Amino acid sequence: MSRTTLTLCLAGLSAFSLSFAADAALLAKARAIHGRVLKIDTHNDITPANFTADCNYTMRLATQVNLPKMADGGMDAAFLIVYTGQGPLTAEGYGNAYRQAIAKFDAIHRLTEKIAPDQIGLALTPAGVIALHRQGKRAAVIGIENGYSIGTDIGRVREFYERGGRYLSLAHNGNSQLADSNTGERQGYLYNNGLSPLGRQVIAEMNRLGMMVDLSHPSKGANLEALRLSRAPVIASHSGVRSLARSSRNMDDEQLLALRKNGGVIQIVGFGPYLKDETPGRAEALSRLRREMGLTRTPPATGRAGAPRPCPVEDPSAAPAPSAADMLPPAKREEYRKRLAEIDGKYPPTAPANVADLVNHIDYAVRKIGIEHVGIASDFDGGGGIEGWNSAADAFNVTLELVKRGYTESRIEKLWGGNLLRVWAEVERTAQKIQAGK
Repeated sequence: MSRTTLTLCLAGLSAFSLSFAADAALLAKARAIHGRVLKIDTHNDITPANFTADCNYTMRLATQVNLPKMADGGMDAAFLIVYTGQGPLTAEGYGNAYRQAIAKFDAIHRLTEKIAPDQIGLALTPAGVIALHRQGKRAAVIGIENGYSIGTDIGRVREFYERGGRYLSLAHNGNSQLADSNTGERQGYLYNNGLSPLGRQVIAEMNRLGMMVDLSHPSKGANLEALRLSRAPVIASHSGVRSLARSSRNMDDEQLLALRKNGGVIQIVGFGPYLKDETPGRAEALSRLRREMGLTRTPPATGRAGAPRPCPVEDPSAAPAPSAADMLPPAKREEYRKRLAEIDGKYPPTAPANVADLVNHIDYAVRKIGIEHVGIASDFDGGGGIEGWNSAADAFNVTLELVKRGYTESRIEKLWGGNLLRVWAEVERTAQKIQAGK
């Protein structure tokens, strides 16, 4: 080996060593920050069947969120969601939604009061979250997704608050009795892209009680009206930025600026379709194919009709569960795969969303409305999950990406929960003023 070659090799090794040392230092810095800041995820869906004595969150279930995975990822608090899908605006529809909601409220109370009170408690205030953290426990907070479940009884807002609900969105996918939905952009509106008279009363009652108004899922017009009416700051519990992904679920710049003026916070969500746009036409083509193949419904989770639902304990060695397409008859399955390949050729799939895409949305929102108005959410067990952050166990990867981009510890603390707690506390103060007649 010549002297010149040896010199180049040594230089290369030196550069590699310096790079490795820098990466190790950055990793150590990120781990230290992640360990110190309070971390709150504002949207995790639940299934009541996973909150029983024999099957629950003390176990390492296949769910994206449970107590072992929260511990692995260092997550301190989770908003567990009382979600009801939109149904008919009838007495029967309201009754069914109410029963579903109560089942989920009861499930969360079972977890925190009977199943694992030594590991997780129900937080009813921002101070309660901090107190549980200081005790070494996780905190559960209840969010309500879709005001459909209150029906036409304004008294149920108070009932749900007393059951522990601390935020509520007035609609989901589909116009409710309270507000138009983001889906109205394609399907049409009930209230001229706004709120119903009952919806306006619900916002006033939420302000009076100290319940946060959630802008995730209602239409743009409904959100702007809610922002004008609310006397307290509001939240978007799990949304993205429409300038970066065109989903009707995302907030455009006008909504973001109105949110900043209101003093609220948008929790940027780790949900692929809200972070990256698909190739135009692909979603429609896939939806059409699924309808034509009879795949509009997912296979039942119970397996055989009438069979008990198995507890979904995580088993890394288990084969992946069959998809609905896998359960088609052989000839039809082959036709499905052939047509899917044709769609892939005509409308190429985009790369899956990852943690970098999530932080791109955070970056945009921070530049547009300021660090004080941005937070983080996952929508785990409700469709969320991206490469690098597919369960509560992966939460460190979000902090690492933030550190790589130069976010300081104080800014990361705001993003991971500080801003949400600030808004929640202001909502409480507003309620105290209203109740005092001010």
